[in-house]
Amino acid sequence: MRTYTNREDSMNKRKKWLAIVPVIALVAVACSDDDDDGAADTEASADTEASADTEADGEAPADTETSADTEAPAATEADSDGEDEVALGQGREGLYCVATHEAPGDSGFWTVVKNGAEAAGADMGVEVRVEGDIDVTVQADIVRNCIADGAVGIAASLANPEGMTDALAEAVDAGLPVVTLNSGAGVFQELGAITHVGQSEDVAGAGAGQRMNDAGISGKVLCVVHEDANIGLEERCDGLESTYTGGEIERFNVASTGTGDIPGTQSTMVDKLTDDTDVAGILTLNPDIAIATRDAIAEAGVSPTLATFDLSPDVLGALEAGEMAFAIDQQQYLQGYLPIMFMVLFNENLNTVGGGLPVLTGPGFVTSENAADVAALSDAGTR
Repeated sequence: MRTYTNREDSMNKRKKWLAIVPVIALVAVACSDDDDDGAADTEASADTEASADTEADGEAPADTETSADTEAPAATEADSDGEDEVALGQGREGLYCVATHEAPGDSGFWTVVKNGAEAAGADMGVEVRVEGDIDVTVQADIVRNCIADGAVGIAASLANPEGMTDALAEAVDAGLPVVTLNSGAGVFQELGAITHVGQSEDVAGAGAGQRMNDAGISGKVLCVVHEDANIGLEERCDGLESTYTGGEIERFNVASTGTGDIPGTQSTMVDKLTDDTDVAGILTLNPDIAIATRDAIAEAGVSPTLATFDLSPDVLGALEAGEMAFAIDQQQYLQGYLPIMFMVLFNENLNTVGGGLPVLTGPGFVTSENAADVAALSDAGTR
């Protein structure tokens, strides 16, 4: 009887709880109507379970599409309000000029410098003007014209520093940052430039001499000078003399023809190689002169080891074909790019680089082993 009584009591208690549960549920629902967080949590839980069930069935979750549809209008609204991503350099302004000593018939060296400068202008969000002339008087006028046009920074190559001194002094006196590039590593400070971007020409020449030693060259080496009054070319020959141990270094001047008359330069080199049978090696200081010399070697029927400063598509092809031992790469794209960036940073934040020393972009060496890789970059206009 006791057992039966307990079961009856238990059933009565259960009936009472069953009656209470609906009341609790109604209260909970009423509370949830006022509790947004609770509703969100409940819906998220339901959605999660539904999504899991749907994915288990191998169907795409419906909530994913709903979410994407919901986010899209928000992005569109942001765009319609003009809240696009801010481009690098947005809001900057000012003209930055680059004045080079580009020679007639340039094989593309200065084009790569220009590509670098213009790329930096696009990245920095500023206007860039690149002009050049082998005549230092014209080059100085380029600088003066930029000052008159309101330039806020001047970069210039210094093949002839004396001819550029006054023009750059005018830029410094006007309060403009000046950066020298390519030539002029030894004089940039006295001209008031904040830094120089390029290679140390004597260091590069010394590297060329060491490579000629490593190649086992024994005998006279010609250092072919194609411009008068270009201190950078003389420094290259100085560096070569400082390290080459296989014999005499002769500076052979072809400035009367140079890059302006390549057939004339080739003819001059043919005559030299035909008359002077002691020449064991040749270092040219320009890619166009290098190709003229390569052709002169073939025409004269001799076989000195040929190397050069600077790159061009023809030089890279000659390296791949084994017609040249090496080419010295000063990475002229950087010589265009870095001065623009340095001048913008100086104007905005008084930043200087180099610590009183040049910012070196070379020398690098291109041989038959890496010529193909560099050629692909050359085709893109950056090497």
